[in-house]
Amino acid sequence: MIYTITLNPAIDLFIDTKKLAANSVNRTNGYDLQANGKGINVSFILNKIGIPTTATGIGGGFTLEYIKNKLQLNHIPYYFTKSQGLTRINVFTRVKSENKEYKLVNPGPEVTLAEQKKLLTYFKEKLKKDDLICISGSFSTGISPDILQDFAKLAEQKQTKLVIDTSYQQVMDILPYHPWIIKPNEDEIKKWFSLTGQVDQKQLVKLGKRLVTKGAQMVLISLGSKGALLITSSKVFYGNAPKIQELNTACAGDSMLGAFIGNLINQKGLETALKKAIAAGSDAARQEWITNFITAKELENR
Repeated sequence: MIYTITLNPAIDLFIDTKKLAANSVNRTNGYDLQANGKGINVSFILNKIGIPTTATGIGGGFTLEYIKNKLQLNHIPYYFTKSQGLTRINVFTRVKSENKEYKLVNPGPEVTLAEQKKLLTYFKEKLKKDDLICISGSFSTGISPDILQDFAKLAEQKQTKLVIDTSYQQVMDILPYHPWIIKPNEDEIKKWFSLTGQVDQKQLVKLGKRLVTKGAQMVLISLGSKGALLITSSKVFYGNAPKIQELNTACAGDSMLGAFIGNLINQKGLETALKKAIAAGSDAARQEWITNFITAKELENR
């Protein structure tokens, strides 16, 4: 089984408006509500590929119930430790007159240590050899990034694959546990190595190789509109991103990671998996949510 872990789930409210004026009532053209959180998105992507997955995490209130309902409608099993605080709502506003998107992202509820331990206990009881856990996104208030080590130790103990897609510096601490995939973007990998300023592709490859030397089995570096790098102990792949008209980039990385994992599980090989992953991420960036894979297909050849 593949378990996605979202420690700060969200409902994302997407607003489309002609203008955004201060101290004024701004009438919108429309809005859309999405059950979100990076790990939850990966579950939705894997589900579209036909790969069984269970979405897990911590949250609370009517907003978490909305997310559960969306997962249930898509026949995705879930387990969420209940928090006393309310699962957050984020707001993304596309202003057509400016051709800009404004992103308001909330911190999430306060989560107690007892609530975190309950989620860890769930995995201690559920995980089996050759399962996979994918930890994605930010963590709610009260959750220390050190929890990554708890999951890494558990994955090693249970002989479970571990995938990490989060920006915290503590990712470096779990490399000795040999995570299957680490997915930083350009800014995150620079931060992990205390670098500032511009770095070129050659430098990024060197940084990726250092992560592999420290223990990561694969490093998938998302480069936004420039594509992605994939680095293993013996190979380096680069894939360009097709040129698109961007609409919403919030779910592009999740679509890429979900597609990459799914295609590797389906034995597609590294090169094919990377190509399909970049196409999926690019397709998501031109839509209001994750890729539907139907329109992603034509991007693969580009």
